[in-house]
Amino acid sequence: MLFMTVELRPITENNWHDCCKLKVADDQKRFVATNSISLVQAAYEKDLLPLAVYDGEAMVGFVMFSKERHPQWGYWIIRLMVDEAHQRKGYGRATIKEVLRRLGEWPDCAEVFISEVPDNVIAARLYESLGFVKTGELMGDEVVMKYTFSARDGQGDR
Repeated sequence: MLFMTVELRPITENNWHDCCKLKVADDQKRFVATNSISLVQAAYEKDLLPLAVYDGEAMVGFVMFSKERHPQWGYWIIRLMVDEAHQRKGYGRATIKEVLRRLGEWPDCAEVFISEVPDNVIAARLYESLGFVKTGELMGDEVVMKYTFSARDGQGDR
C-alpha cells in the first residue's frame, strides 16, 4: 500500500454540512454514531475536538478526539469514520497516524485510548496494527484499547 497522508481541518460554517453528509455503509451503522450526533456532542462537551479528514480538497472522513486529559482515561479518540465511498483506501490508518502524531506532541500525553464494538473485526485489526492493545476493560459494550508512546523518545511507532 502506498504511504498516504491526510489533512485534518476544523469543522466550520463552510464545511459542517458536507461533514454531516458523510456516511458509512448500512452494515456499519451500528459501529459509529453519525457525524451529526458527534457534532452536537462536541458542541456540549467542550473537551472534544471534531475534525474533518481531507485528501486534497475532498472530505473523506471525520475524527473526534479529546483535547483535554481525562483523569482516569487520559486522551481518547472518540470517533473515527471514513465515508463509504472512500473506504479500503488507507484513510482510516492515515487518520489514526495523524491523530497519534498530534497527540504525541502534547507533553502530558503518554497514552491514547480508543474503543471498538467487539464484532467490528476490521476496526480491531486496524487499531492493533497501529500499536493499540486491548486493556481487558469495557466501556459500556465496547472493548477499550490503548496506545502507549515509546519511553525512548516520547513517540510510539508510527
